[in-house]
Amino acid sequence: MEEGLLVLSRAAVLVIDGMALAIVAFGSAQAFFAVVRLLVSQSTEEERQKIWLRYARWLVAGLTFQLAADIIETANATSWEAIARLGSIAAIRTFLNYFLERDMAETRTREEETKVAARAPNAHHREVGADHA
Repeated sequence: MEEGLLVLSRAAVLVIDGMALAIVAFGSAQAFFAVVRLLVSQSTEEERQKIWLRYARWLVAGLTFQLAADIIETANATSWEAIARLGSIAAIRTFLNYFLERDMAETRTREEETKVAARAPNAHHREVGADHA
């Protein structure tokens, strides 16, 4: 039974790592082609930010899947050295994930503030115009 669980967990790690690879590869290809499009056309800062924000989401998803595989892999670790190595990798991935998520949240906040600021003068102008009608 124990050997069966070991084989199953190794297979799960391979499948989940494959999922992470597919997610990161797809997101990277998508970001690459979007950047190439921007290079040949006129682009705004907002368009560039959207591309990098979308790419960061793909990376966060990939890192999350890799972290799941790391957690399962610790069940297979037979030495403290292997556990320490896996723990270090998991810590690095968690660290990267945290900062990517934080950067994404800051970017979303700035985008919302920009949208609100852009709408504010128009809303005020409409109110002033209504007073004169």
